[in-house]
Amino acid sequence: MTQSPSTPLPPPKERRRLREEQSLTQAQVAARVGVTRETVRAWETGRTTPRGRKREVYAKLLNELTAHQQDTGTDEVTPVPDPHPEPPTAPSPAALTPTQAFDALYAFCAPALVRQTYLLTGRRELARESVERAFQLAWQRWPEVAVDRDPAGWVRATAHEYALSPWHRFRPRYRHPEPPPADASDRALMDVLLTLPPRHRRTLVLYDGVGLDLPDTAAETEATTPAAANRLLHARETVAARLPELSDPAELHRRLTEVASAERLRAAKPPTVRTGSERRASFWTRAAIAFTVALIGTTALTLRTAPTQYEPPVAPGTTIRGVPPRVAPGPLSEREQKLRTKLREETTSGPERLVPQSR
Repeated sequence: MTQSPSTPLPPPKERRRLREEQSLTQAQVAARVGVTRETVRAWETGRTTPRGRKREVYAKLLNELTAHQQDTGTDEVTPVPDPHPEPPTAPSPAALTPTQAFDALYAFCAPALVRQTYLLTGRRELARESVERAFQLAWQRWPEVAVDRDPAGWVRATAHEYALSPWHRFRPRYRHPEPPPADASDRALMDVLLTLPPRHRRTLVLYDGVGLDLPDTAAETEATTPAAANRLLHARETVAARLPELSDPAELHRRLTEVASAERLRAAKPPTVRTGSERRASFWTRAAIAFTVALIGTTALTLRTAPTQYEPPVAPGTTIRGVPPRVAPGPLSEREQKLRTKLREETTSGPERLVPQSR
């Protein structure tokens, strides 16, 4: 029986609880529905909502899990073998202190995020700096980030935007390229990635590298779904034209993972990032206070030295007892110009200088 497109679904937390009650991983549910593991994770966190036929299949699976939970018979939902072990999910910030939650999020996201940023920029130092800046900003806005539906996505978007900022080209340390990867195939892939426009490169990394679905990729890159699809197609065509062996998306995903993992990219420790964030926030706070004090002092000095009463302007000169007023020098008349010319000529052609002579 075909269900309507508006098939009701349980809340995101209930979806996750039903899956965990049957000891199913997100990858196993994704295999049953026909989507990626990241898509199932987004459905369970409430970041996205399934639509169309995927929604029908997902709703049917959840109904089976609910019926099995209420059933006391022997019918069981046969789990699908998990071809890839599921990585640990990010811990919930609600059960930890702010420092512990931040450190857990950093340990969960930073290593992979540095590798992703390296694929976007081709620079190891810039990749580490981008991730550190993103987490420093996250620590400054931790009350906002902690309640976000996807804290990892928040930090990832911030790091990618910082890494792809066009202002880095004006920094002296980033004017010269870094040494390329040692392997020839890795160098070829990085060269192709760096020739892509930044938006196409970011879309390719998010979809084929990170594994986000197309709506999530479009949302993170601030584009419509058709625009993100066009960018992805153009990026894949460019890569396939230069490297025909990577025309298969699965092979491209594997090579992107290998290139990013081959480099020794290490992020700083969480306490170092938190300390740097606090120092940066303290510096800008002191700078704002100093600017405010200077502005208040300038305003007070202006009020102190400003006149307190109206002073009429000085009237123009008038004739007093027949004496004409003094006026500013103006243009010379014709007679005065002739006189000046004559005086200059006489000065030049005057008598010769007398020189005493010896007898």
